[in-house]
Amino acid sequence: MKRALLFIMTMVFGFAVMAQNAAVKSNIPFEKLNLSEKASYAPQKGVTTPQEYQIQRPAVYKSTDAVSIINIGTSANAYSYGYGGGQKSILSANNDINTITHFHRMGGELDPGGYSGDLGYDISTDGGMTWTNMVECYTATNNAGGEYYTDAARYPNHGIYNPAGNTDPNEAFIAFFAPTLDGTNGANSWGGYGWGRAKIGGVNDTTKHLVSSVPADNKFQYIPDGFAVTSTGDFWAADLNQDWRSGSLVYKDGMIISHGIWDAASETYSFEQEIIDCEVASGVQRPAHQKIEFSPDGQIGYIAVLSDDGSVPFSADMSYYPILWRTEDGGQTWSEPFPVAIAGEDGIVEVQNYLSDTELGELYNPPVPPRDQIPFTTAFDFDLSVDAWGNPHIGVVIGVSVDAYTIATGISPSSRYAFTSVFLLSSTDKGNEGSWYGHEMGRPVSFRGTFGTDFDEDIRTQICRSHDGTKMFVAWLDTDTTVSPENSAPDIWVRGFDLLLNAATANETGDDRPTNVTWGSEGMFQSYFFIMSNETIEDGTGNYTIPFTYQQFETIDMPTQYKYIQDFMFNQADFIHVGIDDAPVAKQEFVSVSQTMPNPANSVARFNVTLAEAATVNVTVTNMMGQTVQALPANRLQAGVNEMQINVSSLSSGVYFYTVEAGKEAVTKKMIVK
Repeated sequence: MKRALLFIMTMVFGFAVMAQNAAVKSNIPFEKLNLSEKASYAPQKGVTTPQEYQIQRPAVYKSTDAVSIINIGTSANAYSYGYGGGQKSILSANNDINTITHFHRMGGELDPGGYSGDLGYDISTDGGMTWTNMVECYTATNNAGGEYYTDAARYPNHGIYNPAGNTDPNEAFIAFFAPTLDGTNGANSWGGYGWGRAKIGGVNDTTKHLVSSVPADNKFQYIPDGFAVTSTGDFWAADLNQDWRSGSLVYKDGMIISHGIWDAASETYSFEQEIIDCEVASGVQRPAHQKIEFSPDGQIGYIAVLSDDGSVPFSADMSYYPILWRTEDGGQTWSEPFPVAIAGEDGIVEVQNYLSDTELGELYNPPVPPRDQIPFTTAFDFDLSVDAWGNPHIGVVIGVSVDAYTIATGISPSSRYAFTSVFLLSSTDKGNEGSWYGHEMGRPVSFRGTFGTDFDEDIRTQICRSHDGTKMFVAWLDTDTTVSPENSAPDIWVRGFDLLLNAATANETGDDRPTNVTWGSEGMFQSYFFIMSNETIEDGTGNYTIPFTYQQFETIDMPTQYKYIQDFMFNQADFIHVGIDDAPVAKQEFVSVSQTMPNPANSVARFNVTLAEAATVNVTVTNMMGQTVQALPANRLQAGVNEMQINVSSLSSGVYFYTVEAGKEAVTKKMIVK
């Protein structure tokens, strides 16, 4: 009987999804992810119909003071950075030693005659002001007589490991990991990994190790997109297990997880691998993207993919959503996969409300479906970080599915933005169900750009955290549509979010909007395939410098010059736009309390207390340590809405909590004093 009911519910749900899909206007353009064996991702244009809306420039054309940009290293071509959403861990920062490293393939102007299969890095030990470039640490030597050396590296990942308590950059290490063309997946194809470590203070103190695919064991190493180096020195890489020997994809329903275990005594790594199950729904050829990251203490970590495994019924056979695995013991054990529903009745409220009613009317034929019946989807790439408390955060573009596993990319004539938004999806309880919230970081106007015949690049969303893990910064690429109708003349856009203050950064005019990093600089309209570091560089006075790089090139297969942005930063004072409450609570039957206004406040903070019936109300104010700093005299309030106020003029700037007790209930809210 249960199976029959489940079947009926599934069929009814399927018809509902079909009805939603049919309601999307036929002229809405969309994109989809196609697959290629040549590179990590090579998405091509989805089928679209002519667009009835004239593409316009954004309602607010953002600008900022021009940043300083310098040349750093070079490469033989532009393929190091990955493309089509395959961005790698290329730029790494460690605040304890004020060091930034930029990792890439060799060759180009600064490496005459250099081989593109070799790897090296550029390094700054003064927070990005001065650089030493082209430090080679991996050399391909296995010439089997074919077109490429079999240990020629491509699409590298890396990270900095700084031993606990060390303050000397020379005593820190770089761990690196890259796919190689060793042909064990098939002739003249992928299959190998090259990995090792380089000691920063010893140019020749490097290691090199190779490991190949084992097709007989159904293990097909490809091109890892997920990579992290933990504070304990271990490195982790996540790669989809996929077989391309026939010329088309055969996904093996799993991920290859490579783990380098740091040995402090020998200053080397031991190496182990496992394949974890990562199943997909029948209509998904393989997950769109994968990442791995750990908390600042290196103990709580997450693997994440964008996919559909059928575990979110509303999105089944229609949309992508994040799926995560969690460890709380430094990677010794991993949980079963768990989804993050973004659509449907269990979806994220902020996601379901980023489009206005007018925009929904532009997107859908009438009747417009309810917001919890709209098939919201992630795009095809994302980034992952973990905060100070071990909670996961995801930077990703979200839109609406037009057809199965597509995303609508048209322009709204009312808002003049695309029907997409860049989100920071944040959990307050280690990714568990019901703990996810959405912070809208910015509305782009473009989505995909084309470079050459088979080299496409999307918004390229990335995430960076403060060193202590209390702030998250999300960045992406977007092109002014008056310059190009596609995302092929991009600027870098970024926005920060303070997890303690629950506040987002303002732009330079104080507006509730992201910041255009490259406006007015030499990177304007040409910040191609940018990379954002994993962490910020901080000076202890409230300044958070975010390292960025991008590529300058004429064509993809020609030598490229890497560019570093030296001086883009946010200050603590920039976090002024208060976001959502810390967590929605169950509806109060007796008392409800509003957020203080204004927030932040510097003299008087006002708020409303709504009572179901008359009651005596007590209000206490506590600091971050839980200490009571103020208590209001008890008040007898009437049923209905009652205005109250707190005099905060004597309180120091910071975060406080005010608790309202009435009857047997108590409600606590956050308040910011400036």
